[in-house]
Amino acid sequence: MQNAKNTKGQQPAKIKLEELTFYYGDYKVIDHVSLEFIEHHVTAIIGPSGCGKSTLIKSINRISEITNEVQVEGKVLLDNKNVYDRDVNLADLRRRVGMVFQRPNPFPKTIYDNVAFGPRLSGINDRKRLDEIVEYSLTRSALWNEVKDRLNQSAMGLSGGQQQRLCIARALAVDPEVLLMDEPCSALDPTATARIEELIEDLKKYYTIVIVTHSMQQAARISDYTGFLLHGQLIEYNITTNIFTNPGKKATEDYITGRFG
Repeated sequence: MQNAKNTKGQQPAKIKLEELTFYYGDYKVIDHVSLEFIEHHVTAIIGPSGCGKSTLIKSINRISEITNEVQVEGKVLLDNKNVYDRDVNLADLRRRVGMVFQRPNPFPKTIYDNVAFGPRLSGINDRKRLDEIVEYSLTRSALWNEVKDRLNQSAMGLSGGQQQRLCIARALAVDPEVLLMDEPCSALDPTATARIEELIEDLKKYYTIVIVTHSMQQAARISDYTGFLLHGQLIEYNITTNIFTNPGKKATEDYITGRFG
């Protein structure tokens, strides 16, 4: 098991996990993981099914607590503030740390209302301001030119890839600092996947991105850093090119070469 520190000089870590141990009820899912996510970079979390990848990223914005009884030991630091401190405002935390899920989950509303949902919830009701946020978010998610003439049509009429980019736009509309992506391309075809990957490359200029992926090829293509998780433990973390060309642990080499998993 390896504790992951900043391997790229003095670039700041936006998020730090310190000895994070996470339980669902009595079941330990994450086991003493220490890991840093570097600001304005993409970190991929890889590992076999059931190893704790999704739980790891959901611990960052505490979204696992919505439907589960959880117990947390250790720390998750966002800008050096532990998100599990009692004085943390969960609504503000989840605004700062947005989430994009495995399958596109647009609301059964218009394209416009999907993107405007979060800003309205936070009290923005001025139409001109909402128009600006919607255009900005859809532009940044590389969707504006495809939907600008049908903003008042149902989001359910979009293709799967467009729906996922809409969900990214919805996350961006509340001005987050971090984007968590839980296998965002697993339900998409290769063309739509390529569009999302291009988008991620652009978005890291503005956001810190953490992506869970089951695809070794995707992790190698789009991430700057990669962490390999196995049985809830961090086995190895390094710059992505090192992980895939010169892994330091046999278990990592076995996984990325397909010997197990």
